[in-house]
Amino acid sequence: MITWEYITTPLLLHKETAILNTWGSEGWELVQIVDNKMGGNVAFFKRPVAAKA
Repeated sequence: MITWEYITTPLLLHKETAILNTWGSEGWELVQIVDNKMGGNVAFFKRPVAAKA
């Protein structure tokens, strides 16, 4: 069974692509982008947790 870890990060205006590419290069998969009630957007990511031996 796959287990997941999650992280959220704000998407800064005009830096969205760089932020998404950075997290993607570290193995994070974008799940969703939502409006932040305080302004801007928040990205939700997930990635599988390595199996423990």
